[in-house]
Amino acid sequence: MESALTAEQALALAPDASSAKAATGLASATQWASLGGDAEALWGECKGSGAKPYQAQVDLAALVTRCSCPSRKFPCKHALALLLMHARAAIPAAQPRPSWVEEWLASRRDRAVKKEQTAAKAAAAQAADPEAAAASAAKREAVRWKRIEQGGAELQRWIADQFCRGLASFGPAQRGEWQAMAARMVDAQAPALAGQLLAATEAMGEGLEAAERVIERLGLLWLLGEAVSRRQRLAPARLADVRTALGWVYDKDDLAALGETVADRWQVQGQCIEEREDRLFERRVWLRGETSGRDALLHDYAYGGRGWEQQWLDGRRIAATLRFFPGSVPLRALVLEQGAGEAAPRWSQDAAEAIERASQAFAANPWLGYWPMSLDAAVPVRDGDGWQAHTPAGSLRLALADAAGWRLLAHSGGRGLKLMGEWDGRALRPLAAWRERGDELAGWMEAA
Repeated sequence: MESALTAEQALALAPDASSAKAATGLASATQWASLGGDAEALWGECKGSGAKPYQAQVDLAALVTRCSCPSRKFPCKHALALLLMHARAAIPAAQPRPSWVEEWLASRRDRAVKKEQTAAKAAAAQAADPEAAAASAAKREAVRWKRIEQGGAELQRWIADQFCRGLASFGPAQRGEWQAMAARMVDAQAPALAGQLLAATEAMGEGLEAAERVIERLGLLWLLGEAVSRRQRLAPARLADVRTALGWVYDKDDLAALGETVADRWQVQGQCIEEREDRLFERRVWLRGETSGRDALLHDYAYGGRGWEQQWLDGRRIAATLRFFPGSVPLRALVLEQGAGEAAPRWSQDAAEAIERASQAFAANPWLGYWPMSLDAAVPVRDGDGWQAHTPAGSLRLALADAAGWRLLAHSGGRGLKLMGEWDGRALRPLAAWRERGDELAGWMEAA
């Protein structure tokens, strides 16, 4: 069976390096009791530690996977191995599909139909009485703002108490207090404030070396509390920044009215998947518009191994229409329509220009979490216990684990390469890198 995937792109879907390594070891027919595929799906039964083999399957249209193994990662190593073998044209065409594959594909189709029906029903209800729907939405919004304002005021008083007490005495008792305050922010319907507080709590566990970062984070939380109390005087874009920083997500109706729609051919520059608590996975996919020159972030979550609705392959170009969330620096977007993908050249820019754009973005929105940077001629180097990227415009600290850093250094061969990552204002987390090898680009990815 022919595949539009390359082995590199298949491995780029791995949630971490260990999954990619394990999948590579399973990408052999000798490891599988059965293998098959057609134009719509791949499937296979892999020998495991139990009496029954694990049943892995892939929906090729969306690159969504499912497996009966107990792994909490997704795609799991078995599904990744299927994709890797597919990229190598090592899965034979087979008909008919096993019943367990047909049932899964049918359930996916049913869910898609029900989702469309629910959306159509909600739209019809709003159209039937738009004034009542608008009044109800305004009432809900006012109630939530009131709860957030009360929570923000309580948080500001708590932050002031922490500075009066001092951070040097931080210990188990203080950790409990900080976590309790984070829980109160969830009650106040400001979940992002809770996440910021928990991150600050974890940073304090690193010792006083992290105090500067914690103070900065608490300062931004204080600023956010001030913005909430003065929200009536904020410009619409700034109010959108505040709302996003609080973790108040816009629904599709809000986006239809407030969001900017951009059609372009979007290059997939890089992506990462992180596991949050309680089996919640966060994915960030970074796109670059060829004509618009816009950066876009597809940000989604998946719980309990359900997988993503759509996979995005690094190094591909996809014609799509995006709708951006409002804000001073619009980055996050939803996909309205998309076509098929194709291989595309990588985009990068001069380091000085990239640093300037990042500086402007963080200056425009102080609560911005990340900014994408794609650098030309970046040379990874070991610096003490950490890593840096040397560029013609200066050096940037890299947020990179040791093993990944050594692999990146080996990939570069000590020469400059194109480096894409997320800049958080302090360090660049590399997600992908490329260097020219003959007429091709040899890629490095964080998870591979």
